[in-house]
Amino acid sequence: MAREKVVLAYSGGLDTSVIAHWLTQQGYDVICLLVDLGQKVENLDVIGNKAKASGAIKSVIDDRKDEFVRGHVFPSLQFNAVYEGTYLLGTSLARPLIAKAQIELARAEGARFVSHGATGKGNDQVRFELSYYALNPEIQVIAPWKDPAFFKPLPGRKELIAYAERNRIPVKATLSQPWSSDENLMHISFEAGMLEDPWQAPREDMFELSTSPREALSEPQELFVEFERGVPVAVDGERLGPAALLSRLNDIGGRHGVGRVDMVESRFVGMKSRGVYETPGGTILHIAHRAMESITLDRDVINLKDTLMPRFARSVYNGFWFTPEMRVLLTLVRETQECVTGRVRLQLYRGNCQVTGRESPFSLYDMAVASMDDDAGAYNPMDAIGFIKLNALTLKAAHRQRRKLEGK
Repeated sequence: MAREKVVLAYSGGLDTSVIAHWLTQQGYDVICLLVDLGQKVENLDVIGNKAKASGAIKSVIDDRKDEFVRGHVFPSLQFNAVYEGTYLLGTSLARPLIAKAQIELARAEGARFVSHGATGKGNDQVRFELSYYALNPEIQVIAPWKDPAFFKPLPGRKELIAYAERNRIPVKATLSQPWSSDENLMHISFEAGMLEDPWQAPREDMFELSTSPREALSEPQELFVEFERGVPVAVDGERLGPAALLSRLNDIGGRHGVGRVDMVESRFVGMKSRGVYETPGGTILHIAHRAMESITLDRDVINLKDTLMPRFARSVYNGFWFTPEMRVLLTLVRETQECVTGRVRLQLYRGNCQVTGRESPFSLYDMAVASMDDDAGAYNPMDAIGFIKLNALTLKAAHRQRRKLEGK
């Protein structure tokens, strides 16, 4: 009887290397898929050899960096999306694209199964599996961290390392690094281990994308970011593709210690979780984009976007990327960006990113109206008398009502 094929979302790290081997022991032909979203990885030949040493019949490297930034990061940027006021959604945006790549490869390879290395306590299991089912309702999912046959004998890092050693699986993992991390072009995240204590400060040697603000460059740097229809297209006058642009800003922001976040967030599965993030380029773009919108968007459009943004961010965080609601939200936000074109000037200095200027051919800012020194009649201050009186009518009525209620 032929063995069933399974496409595994593969990173080359400890967990997925062990899972690849374990799946082969369960009778599957494993196809390891590493989706390149800009994370630092070993030599690609090394990754392929490691996958095969773990038992895989095939290893596939799929470069989706530009698709990730263009199709996931930039739409989130256009929404100015942050989860619970802090998190710029780096991992949340990546998982649907990895799942999409798995489903496409499964279709090409004739595989009825997909698998991932997300734990049973985290958000990623939801993001992966909701995406799988949205793209192929008939797909079969193998989630080892929810299978007692896997997680009971292999409950933690120590047991995984021992398993790898016993089965000659080449991994670099050790017990000396007391945290786990996940990286893509948008950010790198850290969680678990020592970080599970929300009072425990992160170690400085943990950070990978950014210099400590205390050790950052001693002189500020001026930076220009250009937008076309809400999409960043150039840095300091140089036009760059999506992945190259974000990578450039990661390098620049990282040198200045920009984009570090330490937060306790509300996981979709119901628990609080502490995460530490480095998002240098994403932080710069978020600040620059809001500045660009400040002079190009009507105030009610800004209000509408700000009202819908938490809903968008929550949907992304919870894994509902491939949904009818998300299609509507993404269509709406694209419509708002038609005039979000121009240039923003920023200054970076020791962890700070400050807007110092903005200009646009579609600017709604009219100096003749806004200036306190203008007396050319563009704005008549006496018009405000009636404006204020009309807006005060409901306040006066409410005051009279309250007085009657209190018997005065």
